[in-house]
Amino acid sequence: MARPKKYDIDKDQVEKLAALGCTNTEIASFFGCDESLISKSYSRNITKGKEKGKIRLRQMQWKSAERGSVPMLIWLGKQVLGQTDKQEITEVKPIDEIIFDGI
Repeated sequence: MARPKKYDIDKDQVEKLAALGCTNTEIASFFGCDESLISKSYSRNITKGKEKGKIRLRQMQWKSAERGSVPMLIWLGKQVLGQTDKQEITEVKPIDEIIFDGI
């Protein structure tokens, strides 16, 4: 039986690729190995990289909002502050009441 092939896989590089949003399959392809090797042996590095990627994206979103990006301000308001576009109508008056109300 042949010995398993030895791969030169840098854990920091795995983290960087995961931070960019690469899938396990893409990372495995980068190193020329099977996806199961990446999933089993480097799951901590992948998790850490994905979390770093999320933090970086969040930083970019806040910077965009700070520069005055209205769509980003609206999106962050909904996500972080629980704001909505929903308008509540408290009372509905018939049109003739509205027209003749001030006369």
